Amino acid sequence: MPLIPMYQCLQEAAKGGYGVGAFNVNNMEQVQAVLRAGRETRSPVILQVSRGALKYTNRVYIKHLIRAAVEENPDLPIVVHLDHGDSLETVKVAIDLGFTSVMIDGSHYEFEKNVAITREVVEYAHQFGVSVEAELGTLGGIEEDVSGSVQLTDPDQAAEFVARTHCDSLAVAIGTSHGAYKFKAEPKLAIDLVEEIYRRVQIPLVLHGSSSVPPELVDRINQYGGRMEKTAGVPIASIQQAIAKGVRKINVDTDLRLAATGAIRQAFAENPALFDLRDYLGPAREAMYKIVAERMRDFGSAGHAGDYEPLTLEDMKAFYRVRGY
Repeated sequence: MPLIPMYQCLQEAAKGGYGVGAFNVNNMEQVQAVLRAGRETRSPVILQVSRGALKYTNRVYIKHLIRAAVEENPDLPIVVHLDHGDSLETVKVAIDLGFTSVMIDGSHYEFEKNVAITREVVEYAHQFGVSVEAELGTLGGIEEDVSGSVQLTDPDQAAEFVARTHCDSLAVAIGTSHGAYKFKAEPKLAIDLVEEIYRRVQIPLVLHGSSSVPPELVDRINQYGGRMEKTAGVPIASIQQAIAKGVRKINVDTDLRLAATGAIRQAFAENPALFDLRDYLGPAREAMYKIVAERMRDFGSAGHAGDYEPLTLEDMKAFYRVRGY
């Protein structure tokens, strides 16, 4: 099966009433961990690549890691998505690399500028059959170069925004946060806001900053020499409530970082003589696989890989043309 468009992935999720985790990847071990979890749970997979990851891999390496993922998993529905694209130029790079979905994040601009930038990206990406995620409202916290103070998404603005831009999915701010240090105590998400926004826009919604920051992962890091402060993430039960109200894509990055860091610290603490990369990156890969598989089950996507009939970017080009966008 070739890479599939995000549109298809999230429409199937809507039919099945589940969410799909989008997992950020920067290297081979992360790609392998996510794909192994997808194979073993029979879940659709969203590989998410940030601007920082494009730079880190010099573009060409991530391109061939994606090709390897498809070659090794011919029966698995896989989406490759640009996370937090900041311009049309970045979007063009991702599409040239073969990505089937892009995000344009204009949420830090005033409303009209966000509409204009998003519309420009939609018009370009849809020519290639590539799906577009946009964002309205802002999250707290910091991840890579993405930061902001909390501004919850307004349902009225969301309805106007989607109508004017024709984006395929919308990232909403309902109280989640970027980064590892999200909250000092368990947060309360605005679940009713999810329901109202979805009622108004009728397209799949996306949650950014949705790692759960399990305390056992933080404890493992600190047990083996780390110095992470007390922190809390987004409860799985809250994410599941949001999925029931219309969220279909859930971004997870920090949990993989924590899992890998803990495994590497433990490997060095228990055997200070280690110098073979495979002896500590292997356990890191295993730890990431376990957390991804757990999230696939938590979000309900496990067991749904067989739901997908091949849908190509050519099919999506025709789809967008018929609808005039």
